[in-house]
Order: sequence, then C-alpha cells, then structure tokens
Amino acid sequence: MAANRRSGLLLEVADLMQALQQQSTDVDSVLQELTEGAARFVPGAQHAGITIATRDGKVRTASASGHYPALLDEIQQRHDQGPCLSAAWEQHTIRINDLAQEQRWASYCRDAVEETPIRSIMSFQLFADHHTMGALNFYSEQPNAFDDEAVELGLIMATHAALAWNLVRRDEQFRSALASRDLIGQAKGMIMERFNIDSVQAFELLKRLSQSSNTPLVAVARQLVEGEHPRR
Repeated sequence: MAANRRSGLLLEVADLMQALQQQSTDVDSVLQELTEGAARFVPGAQHAGITIATRDGKVRTASASGHYPALLDEIQQRHDQGPCLSAAWEQHTIRINDLAQEQRWASYCRDAVEETPIRSIMSFQLFADHHTMGALNFYSEQPNAFDDEAVELGLIMATHAALAWNLVRRDEQFRSALASRDLIGQAKGMIMERFNIDSVQAFELLKRLSQSSNTPLVAVARQLVEGEHPRR
C-alpha cells in the first residue's frame, strides 16, 4: 500500500510539474493542485496548505485545500509564531502530534485549539532567503495522525512543491523583465520621435532622467508612456 501510494503521488506530481514547465495551465492552478494532491496522498492528512511569510511579520496562504490552513496562518501572524514559521525560518521539518499537549508556541497552540479542530500538524520548509520564506503544511483533526511514512511522503511532496515554486518565481521574474523591456522600448520610441534622435541617444536621455529624479528607469519609462512628466 505504501509503495502504491508513493508511486501515485510521484506520477501526479510529475504531471503537474510538466504542465507548469509547458505553461499549459496557470500557476495558481498548479499550486492549488499540488496542495490538494498533498492532502490526498499523505497518510493521515485531511488538509494541506502553503504558507508564505516575510521578515516584517506578514503571513499569507498561497494555496490551501480547505478553510483551516488559512485560519491557522492568520493565528500565526497574530502571534508571530507557529510551526509553519519555524519550519521555514529555523528548521526543515516540524511535527506536532497533539496541539492540545504541545509545549512550543504556547499562544499559537492555545488559539489553534480554541478556534479549529486541528490537532496534528506537519510542516516542511520549501525555501527561505533573507526576506521571504515558504512552508508546505499538513493538518489532521486527529492527534498523532502522522507516522514515519507520512513524514517520508511529506518530504517528497515538499521537494516537488519547492521545485514548482522556483519555477513560479522564475516565470514571474521573466514576465516582469519582459514588461519592463517593453515599457522602456515604448518610452525610447516616443523620445526618438519627439526629438528626432536615435535609440542610443534616447536611452541615454532616459538614464539621465532616471538619475536626476532618483527614480528607477522603468518607472520613468512608465511615466512617459502613461503621459506623466518624470519628477525632477
């Protein structure tokens, strides 16, 4: 049974990763399917979610298989503590066997027990840098829900979710770069037409406007394209 479960999980994740790489579906849908697949294939899990947090204390739920992951993330932000945050910032894997008996994160556990039926949690680090972190989390309404097999399958799922998240971020950066290039190109064209100069001269003028106004180049370009005058 464990081998069949593992094989099914790997096949489903492979299909989703291929879809993401081919851009045959949107990013939010892929993350949502990964999260729902995690909840289905990890033994003992009834809910799953991906938590994203920043160093300034903001916490958000990137995807979730139900209502409780988002509520538990809100409780983590409320108290600036919790297993998902610790998994992402400090440790790679965290398991809580019974929230009602857990001694760590006292304020979080108190509110989680009072406001949700969740009793068992597993959290796995997806990524962490100087500003942002991510964790994949599994939840059960039963205490002691996650055994060693669940941890193993959770780690497999977290590894693939981390790869998917990296693809998402790379795609977003690429799209942002393309949008910036298009804006700068439009602004250069407007300057070339207005002042009868070539593209090199137009770009140098944009750079000087950026420097003199202490404004990013792409922001100056956007102001010109949208009909605003760059601030001096």
